[in-house]
Amino acid sequence: MVSSGGNAMRIITGSARGTRLKSPAGEGTRPTADRTREALFSMLGARVYDAHVLDLFAGTGALALEALSRGAESAVLIDRATYATLAENARRTKLEARAEIRRGDVYGQVAALAHDGRTFNLIFADPPYACGDNVRVLAAVDAGALLAAGGFFVLEQGADEPLITHSGRLSLMRERCYGAARICFYTQEVQK
Repeated sequence: MVSSGGNAMRIITGSARGTRLKSPAGEGTRPTADRTREALFSMLGARVYDAHVLDLFAGTGALALEALSRGAESAVLIDRATYATLAENARRTKLEARAEIRRGDVYGQVAALAHDGRTFNLIFADPPYACGDNVRVLAAVDAGALLAAGGFFVLEQGADEPLITHSGRLSLMRERCYGAARICFYTQEVQK
């Protein structure tokens, strides 16, 4: 993964529009580029309003904080290594009252959320590329039944990684490539 380098990340629109986000030091994160985020949220449209959002491998928190800025009701942001950055960015955007930040292993936190019966209208996951986490996180979200009916699970993976069309009840609805990134939209199949 690579960091965003000299490009300052910012919230694109909504209540926190223009707020610059802090990026973690080092090369451990690969924030979703502003242009990719703008395209992603354009595709999501009004689905963001009043949504309950889950952001896995949250990094800077840009995806969840953008959703909150655009009118999502609440967000849970999870990352093992970037808790301080997430807290700082929630404070900078003045969205901390609607942001629940959790430090720890994504899979352990997913299990805890499932145990508590939590569901989300929008789930974002941006795991490390080429480590197999794209397959694992799809399976974990499906097993935990975290995606609410009619919700979307948005997975960012490397453009050269194999495309996963199904994982349990999750089915690929559409995908788009943006440079080295592939954004995949999954929905939950209706059980008959």
